Amino acid sequence: MSEGQTAINKATCNRGTQAVNSGDADLISTTFDEVFDPDVLIRTPLPIGTTGVEAIKEVFAKLLGAFPDLHITIEDVIAEGDRVVSRNTVSGTHQGEYMGIPPTGKAVTWKEIMIVRFEGGRITETWGVVDVLSQMRQLGVVPAGHS
Repeated sequence: MSEGQTAINKATCNRGTQAVNSGDADLISTTFDEVFDPDVLIRTPLPIGTTGVEAIKEVFAKLLGAFPDLHITIEDVIAEGDRVVSRNTVSGTHQGEYMGIPPTGKAVTWKEIMIVRFEGGRITETWGVVDVLSQMRQLGVVPAGHS
């Protein structure tokens, strides 16, 4: 894959992040339809029944429902061949139900690593590692020091 295509893939990932950071549901949906393959394979277990791009839309709708001020900061991006890896810091204020937890009003910050694979200029496969334990600690569900 050319360096030019690798740069385009990185820009595509950044475009998705910017859409999420806008908080605009219509922009997120439209952008996701453009950057993700409709049948994108999601390799992270999700507690939802939808698949493909609809699953990704559902995940972010739930996240934005729980954390309306959700913001993703990209800390590092590494791209090689057909893959882009980003190390992100995610923050938001818990103002809606999240994973069965009623709103706490607490500010929460967690880390994640996302890996995506491109084919034909669109994201066709994803892997995500999210620090859910840190989320649960900050929300008071898991006491500090427990793993």
